[in-house]
Amino acid sequence: MNIIEDLKARGLFNQVTDEEGLEKHLNDKTVSLYCGFDPTGDSLHIGHLLPVIILKRFQKAGHRPIALVGGGTGMIGDPSGRNEERQLNDASVVEHYSNRLKEQLSHLIDFTDDHKGAIAVNNLDWLNDMTVIELLRDVGKHFSVNYMLAKDSVESRIENGISFTEFSYMLLQSLDFLKLNQNQDCTLQIGGSDQWGNITAGLELIRRTSEEGEEVKAYGLTFPLITKADGSKFGKTAGGAIWLDPDKTSPYEFYQFWVNADDRDVIKFLKYFTFLSLDEIAELEKEVEEQPEQRTAQRRLAEEMTELVHGDEALDQAIRISNALFKGDIKALNKDEIEAGFKDVPSHALEESEKGLIDLLVEANISSSKRQAREDIKNGAIYINGEREQDMKYVVDDQDKIDGAFTVIRRGKKKYFLIRHQ
Repeated sequence: MNIIEDLKARGLFNQVTDEEGLEKHLNDKTVSLYCGFDPTGDSLHIGHLLPVIILKRFQKAGHRPIALVGGGTGMIGDPSGRNEERQLNDASVVEHYSNRLKEQLSHLIDFTDDHKGAIAVNNLDWLNDMTVIELLRDVGKHFSVNYMLAKDSVESRIENGISFTEFSYMLLQSLDFLKLNQNQDCTLQIGGSDQWGNITAGLELIRRTSEEGEEVKAYGLTFPLITKADGSKFGKTAGGAIWLDPDKTSPYEFYQFWVNADDRDVIKFLKYFTFLSLDEIAELEKEVEEQPEQRTAQRRLAEEMTELVHGDEALDQAIRISNALFKGDIKALNKDEIEAGFKDVPSHALEESEKGLIDLLVEANISSSKRQAREDIKNGAIYINGEREQDMKYVVDDQDKIDGAFTVIRRGKKKYFLIRHQ
């Protein structure tokens, strides 16, 4: 199965400028292809993962990926897929974001120094020194306003207004493809379906600037935008975006995002994001149909993605936290694992070295009153570090501190509270 057939089988083939020509081109030689990542923040998020993984798929098929960080275009803002204009960041901020993205991409794509080794480029290198006159003469003259207005990314914004800044974004991305075509022999650009207009504009610029009679071999390929079965936005949770930076989204939270994938989505996500064979995914699909409560497919998805992004050690920690919480074995966790596993639960700072349980339940807003606290304890609803406590006179002290820092109290089956000892 070649790369095009694999993309189709996984549902990752959306639009292509010349399918027959591209397939022959990929079969005949090692092809350099690129995808752009604009630095709109200091970390990639899981919405960026699909293009990264598709670059990796091409690399595994023997081709050379180019990861373009948009240090220049990131200062302008892509109007594609947006209803309003992006906030413009200062040059120093964009530079910081660009460096962070390049660092993250280097962990996800193989940048070894050989003919298939990926390279990272920054379009600020050619955009920064370009004058307005050069942009208008060398790029702008090749595009009619009517051509640009017809693109979805522009047309969808006309009614509510689009600035000349964002209107010109298409010219800059077109120039990226031209520069990479000239300097890196890059003949394929990939992107989400919302990038189709920008990609075809780049091909148009390559064609128009080629020597008369010269055969142009350059192609564009898009993959579908990710949708979830329940209609919610992919990559968003109640806590916000799922980031690839472990300091913004811990490996445990990252693991849990995938474990919680809907049964209706999990097989699609396995095809999109993992390098598991289609035969193995078909076996996991049977598991979903026959034993959905086991969540075997979700756990395999979570394992594959956490290992890919965060590595073996982070995966082991995420699994250890998950198993401890599932079994109620809180004491098996260390301080860092407690911090990660209970990041989003209500917490209370306790300054005293010891505190009566009833008073602590009220003070930490675990129980609404002392009377309710006594009822909760009597009814067996209170757990300290995973163990039920029904002693009305119980005192929380040093023996309840995990690594001298935390005590975890649970009320009922699922309501956790974190006591932070000062």
